[in-house]
Amino acid sequence: MRLAVFDLDHTLLAADSDFLWGQFLCDEGLVERSEYEAQNRQFYADYAAGQLDVAAFYRFSLAPLKQKTIAEWQPLRARFVAEIIAPKVAALTPALLERHRMAGDTLLITTATHRFITEPIAALLGIEHLLATEPEIVDGRLTGQLQRANFQAGKVQRLKEWMLEHGAEQAHITAYSDSRNDLPLLEFAHHAVAVDPDPVLRAEAEQRGWAVISLRGEALSA
Repeated sequence: MRLAVFDLDHTLLAADSDFLWGQFLCDEGLVERSEYEAQNRQFYADYAAGQLDVAAFYRFSLAPLKQKTIAEWQPLRARFVAEIIAPKVAALTPALLERHRMAGDTLLITTATHRFITEPIAALLGIEHLLATEPEIVDGRLTGQLQRANFQAGKVQRLKEWMLEHGAEQAHITAYSDSRNDLPLLEFAHHAVAVDPDPVLRAEAEQRGWAVISLRGEALSA
């Protein structure tokens, strides 16, 4: 088996789906804008700087979901994906995914953003396999609690478990990401590709001889 493993936010998407979901909640009047928006921006900055307090962030991001059942959230989520996310798919993402499909590779998304947001995004991209942060669900309702994070070195552990479950322990892995937070994932892969990388990842990629590409139509390097 050959695995093509993709980060989602700022990799396949030219945006951060978790951040955009928070802005969407503000726009829909489902959270109080002034306080929520400021916290959302601060957590986003902390993530970009590689300094995210994971427990605090997930308490923040999952808390609004307690307001409704999953069934009640679904129409809003569908509109969010159609109106906000679909236009943010990076320009060259479909061609990259198709290239891997034509090569017979198995495609998998691994993301720190939680499953309730990312499951329909994976479906939009036609990718069956998704590893995401798992929110707790009880009786059809998101409790606002975290079940399991999928972040930094945790992505590697989850991927190893997935490979074992699917008899893919010997799979050749090509991994794509934009973020310093995914250095453990890229180090684990047989072939690492930095996609529109942040400055820290760009420097690491240049030092290690990893490929650097853009999916936004800007040729960074071969």
